[in-house]
Amino acid sequence: MKNTFRTLALTTALPLLSILSASVYAVPAGKTDCIAPAQPGGGWDFTCRSVARTLQELDLIPAGMQTTNVPGASGGVAFSHVRAKRPGDESLIVAASTATTTRLAQRRYAEGNVDDVRWAAALGADYGIIAVPQDSPYQDLGDLLDALREDPGQVSFSGGDVAGGFDHLKVLMAARQAGVEQLRDIKYLAYDSGSVAITQLLGGHLDAFTGDLTEALSFVESGDLRLLAVFAEERLPGKLADIPTAREQGIDVVAPNWRGFYLPGGVSDEAYQWWVERLDRLYASDEWKEVMQRNGLLPFHKSGEAMERFAHQQVQDIRAMSDSLGLVK
Repeated sequence: MKNTFRTLALTTALPLLSILSASVYAVPAGKTDCIAPAQPGGGWDFTCRSVARTLQELDLIPAGMQTTNVPGASGGVAFSHVRAKRPGDESLIVAASTATTTRLAQRRYAEGNVDDVRWAAALGADYGIIAVPQDSPYQDLGDLLDALREDPGQVSFSGGDVAGGFDHLKVLMAARQAGVEQLRDIKYLAYDSGSVAITQLLGGHLDAFTGDLTEALSFVESGDLRLLAVFAEERLPGKLADIPTAREQGIDVVAPNWRGFYLPGGVSDEAYQWWVERLDRLYASDEWKEVMQRNGLLPFHKSGEAMERFAHQQVQDIRAMSDSLGLVK
């Protein structure tokens, strides 16, 4: 295309180039892209792939959607990539969650800030859990917290989020509620995704997993993991009703992890509304309700301006909480 323009007269080339630059990031008319900011198998990967499949099934996008895994820094590598390399790409959505707003709140995204992107929608909530291998000596949450009170360093946790991230925060909040004083002595090892963290746990290298229900569910169903607690207000419905809450075990911690998307910060209002409208239609569909039920997601929906306000408020709230735990830079 550039070579073609070079052969045109200058007076002709300039208008054509202007038209081209104005239309590079039009509302998607072809293939679209979803960035999952982690290795395959984790919650962000699940978000991209399940939404891509459902959007295609419902004919809500003009062509196929590709999932691209961009792991690193608990979403920070993907955030920086979008901000620097694809700031106005209107064919792109990026999987996000409470882990994203947590890292932004703690200023962990290399000068990244909540205003650098446009928050599109949340399409469900995935509640936090603590799980152990099936043969673990810890039979319930109380057993595990008793061990932490005795010696905070004797229980090691794996998670698919960096140290100080939302997975880590769940353990710290529960331990603080239980009266553990030396929170910094609790061992937490971070991996690129929840599935990798669980694999390391099952390999006998750690004692417990902290993450989200969708990451652990298949391992629970296979008999490899046992759930000690879910950080929900009350027991979950249906087949998940057997999982005890932390609250009913005396630990008043609720940790929902919303799952949704942001768009590059430079997209047009037209493209932003295009994506919001399609994600709203997806959320309202029977097909998406089935995906949620099958994977342990609970109803939680915000979009457009409501999602923008929610993300900004969550960053503010998590920053205050992280500051009280000494986790903010």
